[in-house]
Amino acid sequence: MRPIHFLLAFAGVMALLACARYDENRAKDTHPERLANATFAGGCFWCMEPPFERLSGVAEVISGYTGGQKKNPTYEEVSSGTTGHVEAVQVLYDPSVLTYQELLNVFWRQIDPTDPGGQFVDRGAQYRTVIFYHNEEQKRLAEESKDALQKSGRFKSTIVTEILPAAEFYRAEEYHQDYHRKNPVRYKFYRYRSGRDQYLEKIWGSKEEGDKSVTAESRFVKPSREELRKKLTPLQYKVTQEEGTERAFDNEYWDSKKPGIYVDIVSGEPLFSSLDKYDSGTGWPSFTRPLEPGNIVEREDRSLFTRRTEVRSRQGDSHLGHVFPDGPPPTGLRYCMNSAALRFVPAEDLEREGYGKYKKLFER
Repeated sequence: MRPIHFLLAFAGVMALLACARYDENRAKDTHPERLANATFAGGCFWCMEPPFERLSGVAEVISGYTGGQKKNPTYEEVSSGTTGHVEAVQVLYDPSVLTYQELLNVFWRQIDPTDPGGQFVDRGAQYRTVIFYHNEEQKRLAEESKDALQKSGRFKSTIVTEILPAAEFYRAEEYHQDYHRKNPVRYKFYRYRSGRDQYLEKIWGSKEEGDKSVTAESRFVKPSREELRKKLTPLQYKVTQEEGTERAFDNEYWDSKKPGIYVDIVSGEPLFSSLDKYDSGTGWPSFTRPLEPGNIVEREDRSLFTRRTEVRSRQGDSHLGHVFPDGPPPTGLRYCMNSAALRFVPAEDLEREGYGKYKKLFER
């Protein structure tokens, strides 16, 4: 083996080990006693897993069957439409990190809520859309969310998604769990042929599998591509929209020590605080944790011959940087960001710019 090949192989192994340790640390940080349950039916459960799995605060997403009368149903039985069950996903999440309202916002972006006969290419009551509530608070939030979406005018037809009490949930066969990871080519082919992405792009203006809020009141929205090209510098556009990376030690915030918060340059959503910023020696702004974990989305990145964890903004869907398991206490994490993806709001300007809720963090 040539020296360069050995070095590349060694770097790849070390990166895999680091990611394994990172995944293990994340598992240790999950406290089962803090987790809540949310259950959604949105047609094919293969397509409903990825959007929720990418959210910070989600511990697990399980594909399964619920709402019918048959005990321990099989996939063949449910898909035949004879059991009364629907394909659904069960989302286990930490309410201290992610709210039920945010889960609802993601749910609405995956489906056609006006179709009572199924979803896209999958027809029949077993593929209809349902929100299964686990308590009265979830029921209230689901009804308010549905009502707000109907009044928003985004859909010309009536929203027919049902809101029902949660029933016994049966885990689907193992080959259905994380199908998008186990069979990525088949999954992508199915998803494209189903018509789901084409519909979502028409309604929401994006092919993304939905990490964004749908509330009409949301301040933080992603402008169109045309608007972004006018608003952003070429470097900002390359970093946020094309997953680029700016030069180390040659960017705006790498050594900044001013008090304030960092927001997404695209959407304006709050991301990080100067109170969690530290000098990592890498030449990029680094943070031990997000200011608003719910505004952060983490995805697996297999580029550059290794596996890393990409960090994106939830509302703006901007590429921000990566997170690594080599940071200082208390989290042991290093959120290594691109300055070009961020905008700094000084502590003294927080109130004036609409971020007044964070002002108290700097009043000491």
